Amino acid sequence: MRRPPPKCRHSGFSLIEAVVTLIILLVGLLGLVGLMLTSQRAEAESYQRTQALILLQDMIGRINANRSVAGCYAFTTDPVNGQPYLGTGAAAAPACSLGTVQAYTMANGDLATWGSLLAGAAETSASGSVGAMIGARGCVSYDSISGVYLVSVAWLGMGKTVAPGAGLGCGKGLYADEARRRVVSATLQIANLN
Repeated sequence: MRRPPPKCRHSGFSLIEAVVTLIILLVGLLGLVGLMLTSQRAEAESYQRTQALILLQDMIGRINANRSVAGCYAFTTDPVNGQPYLGTGAAAAPACSLGTVQAYTMANGDLATWGSLLAGAAETSASGSVGAMIGARGCVSYDSISGVYLVSVAWLGMGKTVAPGAGLGCGKGLYADEARRRVVSATLQIANLN
């Protein structure tokens, strides 16, 4: 008589399947967390760029509204190195006395307001001003040869990219890494109607 073959036991096989499933699930969740972090960083970068563009257009509007003393707004005398500037870590806004008292008083007030907006005064919390980009700085320079004003806003980005071009000196050397310095700028030319 033949003996029946012994029954093989597969003990623990279901447990291995469960562990493999958990590992795959954890890898997927880690990928999802990484995607969320990247998304939040991109959202913060986008928010900062939007704020910079708003402040840039604000200064252009202020210069256009007070064009009789537009020279008062060109306080950045070293555009290559972006000095002096307004915003984070800046000294007081420069004073100007061109044109009429009303015009230069308005220009001085505009520069002081823009400097405080760059420092985050648009939104405050218990700890202070928090409504601007990280390390926001603003520069306005004038090229007397071309008659063009260059308005720039610089800030510290969340991650490294490419350093801004040579013509964008606002905030140059004031951040930990030039590859994290972000700059938006616009040119403005005021017609001479005399």
